[in-house]
Amino acid sequence: MTTFAPEDLVLVSPRYLAGSGTRIADALGPLIHLFDWSYDHDPASGHIRLDSPCGSAFLDFEPTRFDGSWWTIRHHDPSWTARFSRQTPIEAIAAVAQTLPQLLGDARHADRIPLTTSTLNQTAALNGWTTTRTETTTVYASPDGHCVLTYEPGGELPWRFTHSLYDGFDTEWTATLSRDAPKELARQFFVHLADPAPVERLFKDLPYLVQHGSGALITPLAAAAVSPHVHHAAAQAARASAGRPQKR
Repeated sequence: MTTFAPEDLVLVSPRYLAGSGTRIADALGPLIHLFDWSYDHDPASGHIRLDSPCGSAFLDFEPTRFDGSWWTIRHHDPSWTARFSRQTPIEAIAAVAQTLPQLLGDARHADRIPLTTSTLNQTAALNGWTTTRTETTTVYASPDGHCVLTYEPGGELPWRFTHSLYDGFDTEWTATLSRDAPKELARQFFVHLADPAPVERLFKDLPYLVQHGSGALITPLAAAAVSPHVHHAAAQAARASAGRPQKR
């Protein structure tokens, strides 16, 4: 096993194991700088609130929130809410946040911020997630079983993402979208969560059980003989091959 220093930059897959990351600007920056959302920042608490120009949508980042739901997106008329807890990967949150303007009718920069056309079923099948259906619910589970999307169209929270690695506290996160939330947001979140491409983290920012377990693939961002992403992809292929039963 490769040993990393706390400050080492690493690539991590699958994404849902990588923890939150620290690049909150990826979620907030485009709304402020490209789409003219207004914002307020309380330096004492770290609370940041963004308001859409039309006044119908709001995004709150509250790192001191008692229930752990650090990210909240709210919309009125129709009324819906999306919540993401502390360890939710920032890449999936940013993918949702950056597409909010399009769903509100602001098509600027749509060519730079694509909105997925893949359904939940298509994303699951493409990335090896299992699908289990009952009369009222569809459950999608990641290949390792640690991450689950429960889709219940008739529920108060039709889309519920949950993650936990062996019940480890620091690996748990949840993401929910309420009734009347645009289905495109759930699809966008799922696509960027299930994407096998690795994400960048400081090693010290990974959850403890991820640092010291075998569930995630962690490779160095620097010092690779080839491109770090090529190196990671090769390691992914080697891991997948090792996990297949040998033909006789």
